[in-house]
Amino acid sequence: MTYMYEYPEYVKIKLPKKISRRYTAYELYLYGEGNYAEENKNLILTGIPVLFLPGNAGSYKQVRSLGSIALRKAEDIDFKYHFNFFTVNFNEELVALYGGSLQRQTRFVHECIKVILKLYKDQEFAPSSVAIVGHSMGGLVARALLTLKNFKPELINLLITQATPHVAPVMPLDKYLIDFYTAVNNHWTLKAQDVRNLTTLSVAGGFRDYQVRSGLAFLPRLSQHSSALFVVSSAVPRTWASTDHLSIVWCKELILATIRAFFDLIDENTKQITEDPKKRMSVLNHHFVRHPAKFFEEGPETLTELKGALIWIKIENSKWTYTVYNESDGKYFMFPLSNHRKTYSHVHCQSNMLDTSSWIYGCLNSSSSMCHEGFDLSWKAELLPTVKVVTLKLQDYPSLSDLVVYVPAVNGNKFTLDCELVKEDSRTVQLPVTHLFSFGLSSSKIVLNSTGLIYHVQLQHFGQIYQAFKIYIESHCHPHKERKTSVYRLHIPWSHEDSITVSKVPSFTEISAKLHIAQPENDSTVAALNIYSSSDCQYEVTLKTSFSQVLGQVIRFHGGSLPVYVISNMLLAYGGQLSTLISTGQCSDFVHALARAARPYKVDPVVNIIKFLLGFNWFKDIWNVLFLPELDAVVLNKQDTWFPLVSLILFLFGTGIAYWGGILFSSSLRLLSSLWLALTRPSGLPKDSKLMTPRRAFVAILLVFVSWTTCGAFAILIIYLHYMFKVIKLHSNVRIEQNVLNMDPKHTKETSDNSNKETVKNCDSTETIPEAVAASLTTTSAIDNVVNSLKIHITVIHLLTWIVLLSLPSLIYWFKNLRYKIRLDPDPCRTMAIILVSTLGILMNASTSKVKSSKLLKIAAQLPLPLSVAVVAFGPMHLYRVPYFVIFSLLLHVLCCIV
Repeated sequence: MTYMYEYPEYVKIKLPKKISRRYTAYELYLYGEGNYAEENKNLILTGIPVLFLPGNAGSYKQVRSLGSIALRKAEDIDFKYHFNFFTVNFNEELVALYGGSLQRQTRFVHECIKVILKLYKDQEFAPSSVAIVGHSMGGLVARALLTLKNFKPELINLLITQATPHVAPVMPLDKYLIDFYTAVNNHWTLKAQDVRNLTTLSVAGGFRDYQVRSGLAFLPRLSQHSSALFVVSSAVPRTWASTDHLSIVWCKELILATIRAFFDLIDENTKQITEDPKKRMSVLNHHFVRHPAKFFEEGPETLTELKGALIWIKIENSKWTYTVYNESDGKYFMFPLSNHRKTYSHVHCQSNMLDTSSWIYGCLNSSSSMCHEGFDLSWKAELLPTVKVVTLKLQDYPSLSDLVVYVPAVNGNKFTLDCELVKEDSRTVQLPVTHLFSFGLSSSKIVLNSTGLIYHVQLQHFGQIYQAFKIYIESHCHPHKERKTSVYRLHIPWSHEDSITVSKVPSFTEISAKLHIAQPENDSTVAALNIYSSSDCQYEVTLKTSFSQVLGQVIRFHGGSLPVYVISNMLLAYGGQLSTLISTGQCSDFVHALARAARPYKVDPVVNIIKFLLGFNWFKDIWNVLFLPELDAVVLNKQDTWFPLVSLILFLFGTGIAYWGGILFSSSLRLLSSLWLALTRPSGLPKDSKLMTPRRAFVAILLVFVSWTTCGAFAILIIYLHYMFKVIKLHSNVRIEQNVLNMDPKHTKETSDNSNKETVKNCDSTETIPEAVAASLTTTSAIDNVVNSLKIHITVIHLLTWIVLLSLPSLIYWFKNLRYKIRLDPDPCRTMAIILVSTLGILMNASTSKVKSSKLLKIAAQLPLPLSVAVVAFGPMHLYRVPYFVIFSLLLHVLCCIV
């Protein structure tokens, strides 16, 4: 974690009045500490401007980690260069859940950039552009700048995003969010010339980030140029750790890598970030992809003169180990290559001395005992947690006669150098992964009797996101061997998402193997477990399917779609209730209806058949003629995140959530009705009355007015609470009436017997059933009618609960910004609220007695099935569509009450 050495201060930048009035909730600050903050309060700035954009509900104060580390780094070089970190206060808006303010944030950032650059206009080295660091949705806002009509692309030349969902929103809860993403991604794809000079780095948090999965942070390289780079923090050199969604902002190792990159990006001539896109990409690759354990140099001298009167030692063996301790003089070790080229394909060296000096060279023409000039191959090395390693393919260096390893003079330091000539085939083994449905009962195993320094275990057929494995590595060494360190690296060649595990030998190590990004179709590379081993050790590698992690991958990639499958199940239960009302005249309760009607074969096969037919042009033409939107399963399939069983698994999860939600609601309803009975006197069963009265019409009109003038979600919440209150009252009255009816069963039986006798005696007369019995039967019928109505109302409440949950983000956003504006604009729930308020105003007063006799009841009972299919077909990537399918079924129910 990063710490501030002095108290952080945020100097507010005064914006033009026009901008301040237009964006009343937003502010711009300059970060500072101690003397630096005091010196810059007059805003006479001479540094390099960097703008930090917070994300969803993010604070502008999150810039302090970057600003503090950059300040310490500038102090170390006596302020030869330094950065001025600006930060925007977005009022901690929930932009990941409500997309209505994203465009406004983008326009404000544009104004901030212009204000920032004006602060430097009189300086000797005035910047012409601003570097941007965006966390979460802040990174997307930065990308959206290029979509503005008046924005000049040259105003930004570097963009670093932290855990930003670039591909799609985590929860597509409103249309404005989807439209914003579509506009940004289409612009970056279709107008690549605007981003030609913009270098973009997207850093994802890895598996610890439960809010934004790393696959969403993937920013594909544009077709015309390679200006975009995507890495997972677990693969970043000198970080090698996964971060959660917030810690990616303050993770010290990652912040250090970012600040080192910033300082290496400075052009010594302009005192600003370099305008050369190639250099920018080279710096980012150096710090975030492959670190050679050397300080960055632009175009380093590869041909080096090997000076010094040092000892030269020639090594003829194919394998060599040298332990250095208290060396007073440096040494050169020469490895002739000419005699080994036919036998070996590669040379591999490693050193656990992690200094930044050059240590390995390739000699062109050597004498018999020494080499005067050589190529510096240290730039080909790679830094790992405990060693720096280099693997060279001899075929790529046909002109090299010798390999030279330099051992410097050290005092008191102990380190080990290892080199070996290897044949690639002998160090590469294939390990087929186990089947998805092996459930961890079967395993793949391989034993490596290590005689070398490196092994590549290729994981065959491992390339899909739903695959997840546990890899167990058990290492044994000879008893006389000291405990050494082994490094296990899970290498994913098609994406920078490697993970590294360090273990002492002997040991038993467990590694999780799962993917953030599926293997592209045209990619033939193979994922591998690279073992940087200890000599004379044995490694036993066992691989098993982890079914719990497979389910975890399904939830990670599709958990946001769970509301779709819960509502689909509820619609099936709702249709089942109406069907039993037709067949038996009685209505089953929600839980029993769900258990009977919720069947995945009613939904999944239809969606899969449509998806299959859309592969044919004739069906696609019909689909387009009907103006139907693209099937969400097709889109997910294009993103390589879909497989046939995922819908079944999510449907079963949805059934479980709906079932236990129903049981929990029943218990809560009994508790609330008991509380209501304790506080009030029961009013008796409601009599059949008009569906709409002047009072009810006034309430409905008032709520429509509320939704139009304030927030639609607020009106939905009010009508939901009103409906809930009526259901609680109804449940209380039903309980009282049932208790009264069942209070004296003996008396009821006698009354029944007497009535039977009386009927027999008067069978020839015109006498009817006695009045007491008739009244009893009437009461029983009334209670049954009200109970049936109550069961339908409870199901409607279940459906409404999910509508309220899906509209809650815009309600929270509106409430947080109430002091700035009473009316939410744009409002994604306004239209839905107006329809829903009108519908529920009638539905909450409806009874099943009116519905039973309706001509539309059969249609109303059959409609929830196609609607539940439509929810699954069009809802997973567009959650805002789901409530409209529910409202459509409720509208038909209202028509049943009228017609």
